[in-house]
Amino acid sequence: MTRNLFPADTYIVKNASILNNEDRFILIKLYEPVIGATAINLYFTLWANLDTLGIISTEFTHHNLMATMRLKLEDILESREKLEGIGLLKTYLKSGNINSYIYELYSPLEPAEFLDNPILSTTLESNIGKKEYRKILKTFSIPKIDLNEYEDITSKFNEIFDTMNSSKIEDTENIKRVKSIDITVDEKIDLNNILSLIPSEILNHRSITSDTRSLIYKLSFIYDLDDESLRELIRNSVNEKHIIDKKKLRENCHNYYTFENKNSSPTLVYKKQPEYLRKTVSDNSKKSKMIYTFETTSPYDFLTGKNKGVRPSKADLNLIETLLLDYELSPGVVNVLIDYVLRINDNKLTKNFCLTIASQWKRSNINSVEEAIDICKKENKTKKTSNKIVKKEVKPDWFNKDVAEDTASLEDIKKLEEKLQNL
Repeated sequence: MTRNLFPADTYIVKNASILNNEDRFILIKLYEPVIGATAINLYFTLWANLDTLGIISTEFTHHNLMATMRLKLEDILESREKLEGIGLLKTYLKSGNINSYIYELYSPLEPAEFLDNPILSTTLESNIGKKEYRKILKTFSIPKIDLNEYEDITSKFNEIFDTMNSSKIEDTENIKRVKSIDITVDEKIDLNNILSLIPSEILNHRSITSDTRSLIYKLSFIYDLDDESLRELIRNSVNEKHIIDKKKLRENCHNYYTFENKNSSPTLVYKKQPEYLRKTVSDNSKKSKMIYTFETTSPYDFLTGKNKGVRPSKADLNLIETLLLDYELSPGVVNVLIDYVLRINDNKLTKNFCLTIASQWKRSNINSVEEAIDICKKENKTKKTSNKIVKKEVKPDWFNKDVAEDTASLEDIKKLEEKLQNL
């Protein structure tokens, strides 16, 4: 729930984890393409507010934060919510005449956890493309070394150290340790009901851990699965020990989605323009409002709006997926293309016409909404100029003038026939 934030409101930063330089690398490589540079910059700024031991900060005002980051308060609030949503920050509020906030920082997930998360990995791949995604995987991969010819000679603790009597172990609950928060999603499925419909002879219900439940919720979100589909997918993912095989469940969900959607990546039509391709809106002009709409609306929702609330047809959804996947246009640029084609093509979203424009924009490296709008205006201006030229050409000097009728003589006709025979 979003609450009003004021410049005079104070905040303290608390470090709930152990942060190090490797975390900075992970944040830039994995998190920034998902939540944008401004949100990551806010995280780094709050991190810098901590004391020299990196534990807690003194009290600051949000006016100080605005001045430091050169941002409006609404931009800071939006960035904070992104950090909260992706599991990097927890926010606590004490209301009063001047509200007091505590911002609790958490470590980013380890690369393996991030890339193993179906929501985060899919969003990352969607935002940076398959080619760059493969580079990311390679960056965080450990080289394989064949150890078959090696012997493990690592010493054990008791071989090196002697044991001794020790006093009572003190409470270590508040000692610093690495902590991260897994992302959470709205539970749009009734998981308890789904599981209750699977007989205990097939599935051992006691084997279902919180991690398994979390994975199921994430898979249902990213692949847009309903209760009935998910129930069958879970049944088909139970191993011989009557336990859900999480790896198999992921594969089954992916295969089901790609089969239903002709090998398309999941939920791309629901994606919005990546943060790093967005333009900072600094005024209330018509163009700025238009750019904001294109950037903050998914192609699915944009086309649904154009259809006056009616869900886009399968053909239209396949076209959008093609524009996003095969032509690698960003969601905001796809919105501009849809709007442009509907305007100039009598509200018809003709596939070949759209793909022709997409090819041109791809060759022209059109990535941002503003670039797409500019090329549409340029194209429209060229067409108007072309139409004027055509109109001028079909209206010669004698057009609309009275020209006297002049009948050819027999001699003139004879000369013309001779010329034609000599051709």
